[in-house]
Amino acid sequence: MVIKQVSLETVCGYTSKLPENTKPEIAFAGKSNVGKSSLINALMNRKSLARTSGQPGKTQTINFYNVNDELYLTDLPGYGFAKVSEAEKQKWGEMIENYLHTSRQLRAVFLLIDIRHDPSANDKMMYEWMVYQGFHPIIIATKSDKIKRSQLQKQLKAIRTGLDAEPGTVIIPFSAQTKQGRDEIWELTEQILNGEVQ
Repeated sequence: MVIKQVSLETVCGYTSKLPENTKPEIAFAGKSNVGKSSLINALMNRKSLARTSGQPGKTQTINFYNVNDELYLTDLPGYGFAKVSEAEKQKWGEMIENYLHTSRQLRAVFLLIDIRHDPSANDKMMYEWMVYQGFHPIIIATKSDKIKRSQLQKQLKAIRTGLDAEPGTVIIPFSAQTKQGRDEIWELTEQILNGEVQ
C-alpha cells in the first residue's frame, strides 16, 4: 500500500464513546513492551506518529489512525507489563474487550508476540479470548532482527505451540529496524479489505 496521508484521528479513553466509523478497521493488540508503536510507525513510514517509549504501558487509550482516508489502523492499549494498579489494568482490559465486542467495522486483529520469548500467560489469554469472540488473530512475531536467522523457524514454532494456535494461523516475522514483514502485513491487510481472506 502506498501511504499518501495518515493522521491520528480519534483517541478513546476509558469513558469515551467509540467512534462510529464508516471505514474498515484493522486492530493491533499486544503486550506493553512488544513494539506496537514501532510497528505502526513502520507500517505508515513515519518516525514518530505513534509514540514509542522505553517505559511500557505508554498507550493507555485506543488510537484510531486514518490511512489514506480508506481505513483505520487501531492501536489498542498494551496489556500485561506496565507498572500500573490492578484497577487500571482492568480498565484497559475492559476497553479492549468493549472495542472488539462492539466495533462494526473491525475486519481483522493482529496480535503481536515478541519472537524472542514463548507467549506469556497474558498473550495466551488474549489469543484465546479473540478466538472465542469469533476472530482469527494474525500473529506478528516482533523484534525478528534480535534473533539469529537460524533460530527463526524454531521461535515461530514455539509461538504457534505456545498459543495452541488454530490450524492455518498466519504468523509473520517482523522487524521495525529492517522493515522485514512490512510488505506482507500490508498485502494481507489489502486481501482482508478486499474480502479475499476471512
